[in-house]
Amino acid sequence: MSKLKVIQLLPELNFGGVERGTKDMSKALISEGHDSIVISNGGIFEKDILNDGAKHIRLPIHKKSLFSLLLAKKLRSIYKKEQPDIIHIRSRMPAWINYFALKNLNKKPILISTFHGLYSTPIYSQIMSKVDHIIAISNTVKDYIINTYKINKNKITTIPRGCDMEYFKKEKPEDEWVKNWYQEFPQTKNKIILSLPSRISKWKGVDNFIELISKLNSDNFHGLVIGPTSKSKKKYLKKLEQKILNLGISDDITFTGSRDDIANIYKISDIVFNLSIEPEPFGRTTIEAISCGSKVIGWNHGGTKEILEELFPDGLVSLGDIDGLKEKVITISNNDLLPKENTFTSSKMISETLKLYNQLVNKDL
Repeated sequence: MSKLKVIQLLPELNFGGVERGTKDMSKALISEGHDSIVISNGGIFEKDILNDGAKHIRLPIHKKSLFSLLLAKKLRSIYKKEQPDIIHIRSRMPAWINYFALKNLNKKPILISTFHGLYSTPIYSQIMSKVDHIIAISNTVKDYIINTYKINKNKITTIPRGCDMEYFKKEKPEDEWVKNWYQEFPQTKNKIILSLPSRISKWKGVDNFIELISKLNSDNFHGLVIGPTSKSKKKYLKKLEQKILNLGISDDITFTGSRDDIANIYKISDIVFNLSIEPEPFGRTTIEAISCGSKVIGWNHGGTKEILEELFPDGLVSLGDIDGLKEKVITISNNDLLPKENTFTSSKMISETLKLYNQLVNKDL
């Protein structure tokens, strides 16, 4: 295997699945004896990348502005100096800057992009398809790319996102954490805990979750909605709170807000839900919960469907069927069925990406 020099391009290096995946990929490249360069506007993971032995070049490629295209000249000079074998693009604005940077470049590297979502602006997003090869994070995303951009399927490889198995594992929470949890949320004690990890958003299915809780016996169940509310969603949160009040279930459901102990919450939850009313490109919370040993119920579409079909098919429910959701909760909470071991791991994602890099460089695809 020849030594590679790989540049990854993304807007910033703050918290998020794309950012974490970039950091982990960079570390893997270094550990395999390759050269890794990350170009971004920086962020909390910048230090980790440098500590792993990779190079980080700070460039403000995060701003969605026509003026950002002026950075193409600077990016071109970096490419001329570094002579990368592969450029891996992980976001749309950097892809546009890269497009102009590659013009008039004599030696063009192999260009790869990762589609992380079902983008709502196809014309702006089309730049992500103007590459040598595309990584799709699920078959749902792959089908979207083929249907939207008429790309040959042989130009696309599905590499699902992975879960950090060191953090999301089946070990029980520490006693001190459990004690503190029930002190903070005594309403969940001795209840079957149903959890929806989700920011407050109409498309995340919080409304459906509230309807579900209203149909269940309040003596047995308690619902948790775990996630932040952005300023733009405060009005929607008020609407949800009023609905809870009208249904008379204020004591049966809790909005916890943002939490940094989500893995432990998965572990004390009897069932975790993914109820996005639009197809999820992947369904990260589904694999996180399953990795922690939780049962998961989700609507039968998108990336969530793909994951549950493989790991816990008993958790699938037809989209929008609230009564079916209720029956599924009662059935699953009263049986010993458990998901299979999670196969969607970070290490698998990294090894498959490294394999693809080598295949493209060696023209084995």
